[in-house]
Amino acid sequence: MPYLIGFTIALFIALTGVGAGTITVPVLVLFLGVPAQVAVGIGLMFSTAVKLILVPSQIIRRNVSWRTLAYMLAGGLPGVVIGSLFLKQLVSSGSQNLMNALLGSILVTTAGWQIAHSFKPIKANTETRDRSRWLAWLMLPVGAEVGFSSAGAGALGSAALLSFTRLLPAQVVGTDIAFGFIVSLIGSGAHWFSHTSNTELLLQLIAGGVVGAISGTLLSTHIPRRPLRFALWVWLLLLGGQFLFNSYEAWAAPRKDAVSFSHTARLK
Repeated sequence: MPYLIGFTIALFIALTGVGAGTITVPVLVLFLGVPAQVAVGIGLMFSTAVKLILVPSQIIRRNVSWRTLAYMLAGGLPGVVIGSLFLKQLVSSGSQNLMNALLGSILVTTAGWQIAHSFKPIKANTETRDRSRWLAWLMLPVGAEVGFSSAGAGALGSAALLSFTRLLPAQVVGTDIAFGFIVSLIGSGAHWFSHTSNTELLLQLIAGGVVGAISGTLLSTHIPRRPLRFALWVWLLLLGGQFLFNSYEAWAAPRKDAVSFSHTARLK
């Protein structure tokens, strides 16, 4: 089963460009019953492995703006450490329901934003002044989100680059992929040293993912990208809603039991 999941996730990444962490975490939690903190660590490591294949090609094509990337990392790297520490604190305090609720909220927000903008063409803001220095501040919460949930670097990073830089579309993609790779690498290291990972499951996902990435690359020229992306984001929106529903059910169950017990006691 993990091999098939890795294959499917990598296939959709190659076909749609949707981030590995965004897909991996909800699938592992909801379908394999992996604890959320372990799923986040695996999602970051799986994302790092996939983007390791993509980054060199972007560098060779000169699609990475190193100056802009430096500004992004100035905020993103401290942010991913903060997010990882926050997740560790929630795990230590046993706040599993809160963790699931936050993961669901992040997924719903990201998927909703992508659905709303899925059919808008990417345009470079060549007529606006370069405000890339603001990226150091903007990427701090983005990095924190990546460290906490392994999601968000692709969607939010691209949005920031389009709004605050004069990069061409190809440079936006290349710089964002490089940013996502580095913050995922740092985040996965933090989770690895926190022992919130499952090496066997990760290797099985990567093994299936290699085949999925190759298959997706071969099929990408024959399958329309935008409709598939839209369908995938709708599915992820539903998964995020499932996270929130499960969190609410777990929160409400003890209170229902307490009310029922109190009512029974009064009858006696």
